[in-house]
Amino acid sequence: MTLRWLICFNLASLLLDAATVSGRVELRDSRDPAVRNRKDFSGVVIALKPLDGPAPPAGDKHAVMLQKDKTFSPHVLAVEAGSVVDFPNADPIFHNAFSSYSGQVFDIGLYPPGTTRSLRFAREGVVRVFCNIHSSMSAVIVVLDSPYFATTKRDGAFEISDVPPGDYQLNVFHERASEATLEGLRRKVTVGPDGASLAGLMISEGGYLSIPHKNKYGHEYPPGSSDQANYPGKK
Repeated sequence: MTLRWLICFNLASLLLDAATVSGRVELRDSRDPAVRNRKDFSGVVIALKPLDGPAPPAGDKHAVMLQKDKTFSPHVLAVEAGSVVDFPNADPIFHNAFSSYSGQVFDIGLYPPGTTRSLRFAREGVVRVFCNIHSSMSAVIVVLDSPYFATTKRDGAFEISDVPPGDYQLNVFHERASEATLEGLRRKVTVGPDGASLAGLMISEGGYLSIPHKNKYGHEYPPGSSDQANYPGKK
């Protein structure tokens, strides 16, 4: 009983001392129309990994990646390792989410409209998600070994709340940035009792190369597998 009380007391103390880390991201050298024309800097994951010891254990956490209008939403989803992600199918057609990349290989199979499948993401990494039926569908799940993270809004702003004072490694993920670019953004961040406001992060997309993906069998998609022009809500 005493040990349990001490654990609860320590966790409560950390939460009382917790602060907010904020900042803003700007994307440069982009060929994406949303970035170039509309200044959309959303979808960048900013994470803080404790340097003073392990992060607190993850609880029973759930997240959702919706499939609707032949689109995964959100396109970039950040979760803590150990979280379960639900993949509800809100389309009037079948879907089959899968990943054959190293982040976490999975295949949740073909399932009908109005149903859902779930999967636990147990280890840190970047998981690139596709649909085996529709080649145009893609998403990214960033699995983090820390509960301190946020995804940028449209204007590039982010806030990471409930961060205890201490030293952290800042890690950044952006799907249209090279590994070298992201490595160069890593740095040590010290969070005080009043939090921290980070200097603007500039991320270049200049080294990004888009590589077409194949289906879960390693084959090319058949012609018409995207057929967006014939699908309601797609132009």
